[in-house]
Amino acid sequence: MYREMFRGVVYPWHCDHLGHLTVQHYVGMFDQAAWHLLAAVGLGWGHSKETNETLVDARHTIDYLIEQPVGSLIVVESALTRVGTKSATQHHRMRNTETGEIAATTEIVSVYFSLETRKSLPIPEAIKARMADFLVDEAAGD
Repeated sequence: MYREMFRGVVYPWHCDHLGHLTVQHYVGMFDQAAWHLLAAVGLGWGHSKETNETLVDARHTIDYLIEQPVGSLIVVESALTRVGTKSATQHHRMRNTETGEIAATTEIVSVYFSLETRKSLPIPEAIKARMADFLVDEAAGD
């Protein structure tokens, strides 16, 4: 099941000369949702400080579906679609809360990483177990 990880409003300073939410703010809102998702599975700032390990993003793919003008109320719902040995795939969808329409989606592939050695590591089993609670089957439309 997707879970709410970010809620906000599109302000004038979030918009470009065309009058809709700019790319940099879509990315910023998705990034904030991703931090909440990571914290929910045990990979918050405290984990990184304690272990010197974290997930680092390797790839972002964004689909812009419906422009969001000033005043749009949005929510980002998040889930994991894959958990591997060293990487995980997050999926986030931005929804306009007034219309119910999905405005944009992003898929983020992240690699578990040592901040000391700068190399990938296996995701700890305790973290993988927590990640399992956030797994959805995209093909099934979860």
